[in-house]
Amino acid sequence: MRRVKRKAFAAALAALLGLASPGPAFAETGPPLKGAFEDAMTLFEEPMEAPDDAFTTSGGQEMTLADFRGRVVVLNFWATWCAPCVEEMPSLDRLQARLGSEGLTVVALSGDRGGMTAVEPFFERLELTHLEIFLDPKNLLSRRLGIRALPTTLVIDRQGRIVAGLQGATAWDAPEAIEFFRYYLGDAPQRSGLLKTGG
Repeated sequence: MRRVKRKAFAAALAALLGLASPGPAFAETGPPLKGAFEDAMTLFEEPMEAPDDAFTTSGGQEMTLADFRGRVVVLNFWATWCAPCVEEMPSLDRLQARLGSEGLTVVALSGDRGGMTAVEPFFERLELTHLEIFLDPKNLLSRRLGIRALPTTLVIDRQGRIVAGLQGATAWDAPEAIEFFRYYLGDAPQRSGLLKTGG
């Protein structure tokens, strides 16, 4: 059943994003897919430009995904009331700590209607010290992308293209995840003068 749901998610996301059918785990020309990532991650043969819907930082600064151009972005849609989201959030924090200096930014985008009132105590309780708080209480970006389940995560390359997606919780700092992201981190030099985020 899980495989069927995963295939349905991949096909639905591809259709919503206007992408070609999900691609295979490109053994020679694409990122390595091993362990849990082999079954869970969906690669897209024809990446698309990430949308430009705005969201905000904890300080109220408006941003779009274009502000992270030149970095690999792990765009994670989550909420404090979502149990699987709570489960995976510490691993996203560790992923940011591990690869932030190499050019990766985790944009954990909260859809909580309470905004900072809901999210700040959550970050403190889980001792999330490497992730920044990003808020989208009206769920503009998730609606644009047709996200229907939490957590859902999209991978955006340094050129600002959505290249892969995963629905459900995973161990984002597992060795196979680090290897996967280092493939994208190595595809182009990091640009200078960009917004500094994460550790």
